[in-house]
Formats: sequence, structure tokens, C-alpha cells
Amino acid sequence: MSWGIVRAIIVLPGVVLVFIPVLIVRLTARSGFAADVASPTHLIFWLGLAIGCLGGALSIWAATLFAKFGSGTPAPWDPPKRLVIRGPYRHVRNPMISGALLVLVAESLVFRSWPLTAWAVVFFLANTLYFPLVEEKALEARFGDAYHSYRANVRRWVPRLRGWEGGG
Repeated sequence: MSWGIVRAIIVLPGVVLVFIPVLIVRLTARSGFAADVASPTHLIFWLGLAIGCLGGALSIWAATLFAKFGSGTPAPWDPPKRLVIRGPYRHVRNPMISGALLVLVAESLVFRSWPLTAWAVVFFLANTLYFPLVEEKALEARFGDAYHSYRANVRRWVPRLRGWEGGG
């Protein structure tokens, strides 16, 4: 694994999935919205753990494909040089963000925290604005017709049941 992908994993998901949630839990610790960690004897704990593992695995798989087949990283300072349409990218255009969102949902379940749930919503809404306004325009400029065709056939957030076969 290259230093670029390690740095991208530490900086981007580290801030979104660790730093900000820890900050939220600490800032709300003495409020009516304090986190209340679910006990392993409760179903919500295991549901959160399963969702978090699924989200983490999805994000790692997607990031690894960027490095292996796209010759880049998820980070804006080292984007993929080739369009990646393999694995989860055949089903959904943003599997890394989808995975991160699943991890945030898992954190809100395990910590039984409404402020963490609010953070997950803010994260989703910010990405819902960012992708069509910035990211997708840049991808279309970089990859042209290949990305245009991909975007027309693979949805941004809701996965296709059958992976799209039109891309490489």
C-alpha cells in the first residue's frame, strides 16, 4: 500500500469517521444528548457492529480499487488517472461515501446518539450537494464520454442489483 493511499485514509475518513464523532461525543457529554453506549447484550449493538463492518469493508474495497486499477487515491490531491468501474463501482457510483455513511450510522446506533445521527445526515447532505456540483463535473471533464455513459447507467447512491457491464 502506497503512502498516498495511507495518507488519504488517515486524513479523509479519519476526520469524518473518527475526529468529528469523537468531538461530537465529547461536546455533548454533559447534555441531554450525551452518548449512551449500547451494551453487547442489546440487539442494537450487534446491528451497529454489523453495519459498521459492512461500511468499513465497502469503503476499503472501493479505495483499494482506486489504487490498483485507477492509479490514484480517493484524495483530491491524488485522484485516479483511470475511470474505475469494477467491484462495487459497477453497482453504485460512490461506494466509498456509501460505506462511510454506513459507518456513521453504525456509530450513531452503537453510541445511541442523536447528535451522531445528525452528523450522518449532514455528511450525506453535504455529499449530495458536492457530488453533482463539483465532483461529477470534474470526472466528466477528465474521463469524457466514458464517465457520461457510466453516470447515465449507474446511480449515485442507490445500488443497482445487477452490476453494470458497460465499463472497464
